[in-house]
Amino acid sequence: MGGPGNPPEGTPEGAPGGGEDEYRSVVFDESFVRAARLQEFSAQERIADHAPAVRHRPPLRRGLSRQALVLVLLIAVAFGTAIYMGVRHPYQTPAAREPIEPLRMTVIPLAPEGKVPGTADLAHLYEHSPAAQFRTGAEGVPLPASRRTAHFSDSQVVSALTTAKDYIVRSALDPEVLTGGEVRAVRVLLDPDQLDQFDQSFARPTADGRHAPTGWLVRFDPSRAELADRKVRVQGTLQAAEADSSTLEVTADHTFVYALRPNGADDKDEVSLFTLRRELQFRFDRDDLRLHQAQLVVSYVQAGPLSCAEDSTNHLRPLLAGQTAKEGGPAGTDPYATGSATALCGSLATSAQPKV
Repeated sequence: MGGPGNPPEGTPEGAPGGGEDEYRSVVFDESFVRAARLQEFSAQERIADHAPAVRHRPPLRRGLSRQALVLVLLIAVAFGTAIYMGVRHPYQTPAAREPIEPLRMTVIPLAPEGKVPGTADLAHLYEHSPAAQFRTGAEGVPLPASRRTAHFSDSQVVSALTTAKDYIVRSALDPEVLTGGEVRAVRVLLDPDQLDQFDQSFARPTADGRHAPTGWLVRFDPSRAELADRKVRVQGTLQAAEADSSTLEVTADHTFVYALRPNGADDKDEVSLFTLRRELQFRFDRDDLRLHQAQLVVSYVQAGPLSCAEDSTNHLRPLLAGQTAKEGGPAGTDPYATGSATALCGSLATSAQPKV
């Protein structure tokens, strides 16, 4: 006879070798059993309660994994931060910019007391003039030692001084500007809010204290004179100070000495010196400092030898070697007319002229 677990005839041919082999591919691990929705009651429970053979188990509650929980928290924090930054960001909203003050300018011609001295020896002319020790060109406009202010850094103060120097060099030392042709090199250094006043000054020059080209830059009448020496003599100072928490001011005070000869003359003709004292006041806000531009608010010029009878609004018309000032002076000014400034004229001291 066969064993208790085998059929009397033995295991059929081709059948598995044992009963358990039929379920060998099915693995009932602990997680599989715990996840089952049906659970069989024990025999004792079925006898006592006459219950069904199986009962339904509540679904197994699985908690979120630690990585998923961290990810959800990160997303929540990022979302909350984005909302906070959108409502209340750490950057201050720029304040509305105050209107820029227009340039106030004064140009005073200085008339010589006699003939204008001159000589063909340019070196001799300089040596016997007050400009003998002046430097030449941009070297005569050195930057002073600078320090930070209460609201502006060292670099911002240096930026203001450098921009002011560039304006002085371009507007009073550039030969292309001095001969009456170039203006763009000066214009690009101005704050955009002053460009309308600048353009109007050159399109429609007026002696009203606001629209004289010679208040913005130095230029000679090309039909009257030309440069005998492109190396202009210069001496003066630059000073920077804080006007308020949002504004820097730079004050410039320079004397320029130009060697001039008649237009079309040759090297053998006499040369004379033309002296110009120029005081400028610049203002800079933080936008100006960043963009390398300036607000020119005051321009005060004294220049000679000039004739008071000639208009110096558009061009300077210098008196050259051997010439004298014309009689008469500027046309009368109506003190009740608020649209024009009072005309001024002075005398050029003999001590300011070279001794030849």
